Amino acid sequence: MSNIPTFSSTISRIQIIDAARSWIGTPYVHQASAKGAGSDCLGLIRGVWREIYGAEPEAPPAYTPDWSERHWREGSGDEALLSAAGRHMIRRAPPTDKKAPAFEPGDVLVFRVAADGPAKHCGIASGPDQFIHAYAGRQVTQSWLNRWWRARLAGVFIFPGTE
Repeated sequence: MSNIPTFSSTISRIQIIDAARSWIGTPYVHQASAKGAGSDCLGLIRGVWREIYGAEPEAPPAYTPDWSERHWREGSGDEALLSAAGRHMIRRAPPTDKKAPAFEPGDVLVFRVAADGPAKHCGIASGPDQFIHAYAGRQVTQSWLNRWWRARLAGVFIFPGTE
């Protein structure tokens, strides 16, 4: 079942990126989503959603901070982050041309850090080679989308109403 909202006006990618950048410097706090006070990677996405649309579409269930969980098995259905993103955002199909970009600035990027684990990290593309995210021991920051991150990309999602 899709809960993807529809809007009479469009959301610009610049608006999404500006909202995400306004979170840079927010300390990392697991399961938090308070600009300037504390946030994790999902909290950043939730906060940007609230700034653009208002209320969040659903409250996330409790989750561990461990990117490298290994108890997951492909096909088990334990893909909470990918599933939730798919319920509320538009999943971007992989490009048919290998030279075409897999995402655009403003898209939500979901990563599978451990090959044998569930997708557990996310951020917002801020350019063709950078993204904004939060991770333990640090803060909300902008990082390079290097080969390591690109190899772990598990899904790309578009905020609803994005032009």
